[in-house]
Amino acid sequence: MNFSKFFVDRPIFAGVLSTLILLIGIISIWRLPISEYPEVVPPSVVVRAQFPGANPKVIAETVASPLEEQINGVENMLYMQSQANSDGNLTTTVTFKLGTDPDKAHSSCRTACRRRCRVCPTWCSAWA
Repeated sequence: MNFSKFFVDRPIFAGVLSTLILLIGIISIWRLPISEYPEVVPPSVVVRAQFPGANPKVIAETVASPLEEQINGVENMLYMQSQANSDGNLTTTVTFKLGTDPDKAHSSCRTACRRRCRVCPTWCSAWA
């Protein structure tokens, strides 16, 4: 007796067996352990600014706020994080959506920095 003829002659058995195999497969998918998840890191750009002699509060008010306002409109941006220290340095990390071209993101941030530097104090410099 031929293998396929067995199932052709018994269609109900074939349907039940197919359903059973499908259910076992669905249950198995959820129970399989995943040993390693791939580490996916979204693209990010670091913008640094220097304001020599300024304390963190002054940097936040005169440099960080206007710079963040300019960067906030950059395409595909997810979030940004700024940190100012007592040495007069500001570091703003801008994180973008997955799939964003890093060069395009860098260019957009650099353009925002240039717009910001038109209104920032002359002794302050910012770059991406």
